[in-house]
Amino acid sequence: MTATTEWPAKLTAGWLRGQYLNGTLDPEEVIREIIRRAERDKEMNIWIEPPAAAQIAPFLAALKELNPQEHPLWGIPFAVKDNIDVKGLPTTAACPEFAYQPDADAAVVARLVAAGAIPVGKSNLDQFATGLVGVRSPYGETHNALRPEYISGGSSAGSAVAVARGQAVFSLGTDTAGSGRVPAALNGLVGYKPSLGAWPVRGVVPACASLDCVTVFAHNLEDALTVDRAARGFDAADPWSRSVKWEAAALPGKLLLPEAPLDFYGPHADEYHRAWERAEAAVQALGLPVERVDCTLFSEAAAILYDGPWVAERWADLAGFVESHREAVLPVTESILSSGAAERHTASSLFQAMHRLQQYKRAAELLLRDAVLVLPTCGGTWTREQVAANPVGANSDMGRYTNHCNLLDLSAVAIPAGEAAENLPFGITLFALADSEHLLAGAAEVLAEGDSPGWEDGLGESASSSAGAGTQLLAEHQSLESEGSGSASVTGVSAGAEAGEAGGTGAAAGAELPASSMVTLAVCGLHMRGFPLEKQMLEHGARFWQEARTAACYELVKLPTVPAKPGLLRQAAGGSAVELELWQMPVASLGSFASLIPAPLGLGRVILADGREVTGFICEGYAAAGAENVTAYGGWRYLPAD
Repeated sequence: MTATTEWPAKLTAGWLRGQYLNGTLDPEEVIREIIRRAERDKEMNIWIEPPAAAQIAPFLAALKELNPQEHPLWGIPFAVKDNIDVKGLPTTAACPEFAYQPDADAAVVARLVAAGAIPVGKSNLDQFATGLVGVRSPYGETHNALRPEYISGGSSAGSAVAVARGQAVFSLGTDTAGSGRVPAALNGLVGYKPSLGAWPVRGVVPACASLDCVTVFAHNLEDALTVDRAARGFDAADPWSRSVKWEAAALPGKLLLPEAPLDFYGPHADEYHRAWERAEAAVQALGLPVERVDCTLFSEAAAILYDGPWVAERWADLAGFVESHREAVLPVTESILSSGAAERHTASSLFQAMHRLQQYKRAAELLLRDAVLVLPTCGGTWTREQVAANPVGANSDMGRYTNHCNLLDLSAVAIPAGEAAENLPFGITLFALADSEHLLAGAAEVLAEGDSPGWEDGLGESASSSAGAGTQLLAEHQSLESEGSGSASVTGVSAGAEAGEAGGTGAAAGAELPASSMVTLAVCGLHMRGFPLEKQMLEHGARFWQEARTAACYELVKLPTVPAKPGLLRQAAGGSAVELELWQMPVASLGSFASLIPAPLGLGRVILADGREVTGFICEGYAAAGAENVTAYGGWRYLPAD
């Protein structure tokens, strides 16, 4: 490197290729600088296997056999999340006792190496890719790239921060519930999540195999799409692989924004709200048709991920290891994984959830035809100290606008959108159907131009693609522009559909109706107001709505536990009405809340006196044996004190 050339803090493929091609830099110099930066940031817990000269040397040697002009990623360093195999390095999934030595690169790593890219190390993650906060690792909490007291986002924490801190040009993450997007938003990056199966997952430790994607973090869209072109393609040896062809970037027929106000959380909730308002204004100023739509289906689909049988899929892959190595698994991770063993996850419940999800998928297909949905990537953030105090609730909040994506078979790209507060990046995510990734690229290119009124500071360097591409696309689209923006509504189906209905025994006139992002939850015992577990409701963002009664087909039993708990059992014949409370809980919190419920209790459908069905506490029938029948008291609140 010449004395007049300075290292930029952020490394991009365009800059690095320019340095290579004009002879200013060679890959060996780049690797030395990356090793220096990794050592500089050692206390940030970015790496599990940090960059080291000896392990990188074979990849540098192999470059001598490749023509830089013919290999688009020649000499481009990248980080690999440590649940993705790299031959010669252990794969740990952030659990040392789980570690193994792979005998081959993961399929996606092999494709990138063949394109000339250099894997420089294995990055830190939330253990077994279970988390969206970046603090669930025995290798240390990965610090935010800009403000170390804040979370970095998970589970692909180290991958994102490695890029943000200039220790890689791009990195590989994985995404099941948002792990390829949340860390991008919190560290000012682009996070590209291809369609399910578009990139192979062979050689990736499964989190939830039917939903897992490999993803890429980069400083700009152009670098992300360059990686996508090298990684994409059918892999016959991968049972989850499918052919999802890439088309040239194009603009969607319309952009969709939520019609209902969104919820924001955390110590910067107000700032995040204002950042979202600026983003909405920028989207509306683009000149593309914009529609306001009912987003209920997305929140209801998201609830299935942790409230439904997909937690059992996680358990299916890891049960053997966890059951024999419980001491090696972090307590919060173990509780989430083992919730998949709950007796409520039956074959019947799986098919019920699959059928409900299929309805959501069809609704999403109709809504997103020739359209791109825009949502915040995150509705807030937390300090690492705040997550330690509320690990489950804070983590659930981070998935509020991400969890639906893979369940609905959508593609997505997270892009920066200014700042919520000083050195706290704000980001938005664009969603499209699996066969419409080209619309994501087109819409992101237009937004990356940063010219729209109301877009504070634009997207600038952090998201821009090739200069002028967005402007050209927009001009071509406007020459064919059709009239008008309007409104559309796709109503939710099945679970949570009761959320817009009034009524219920004991409801006060004019009682507040639940918002579309909330689910009605019936509680009949220790979670009611004034009882010991009310705090769990409040910790998960729930609020009391109204008193109610069940239909006259239930029995209430007192389970012989310490403390005693109620069991609500529906009867095939007979039974009585039981008093309970209806609460409103954020859909995004329901899964983590359900994971705290011990057997024989669980969540199911409770019939109310007015005929509605709501989500509520139920009890498995076997528990009635030996339990005291207390139905005659009319409700748990009226039982005499022990």
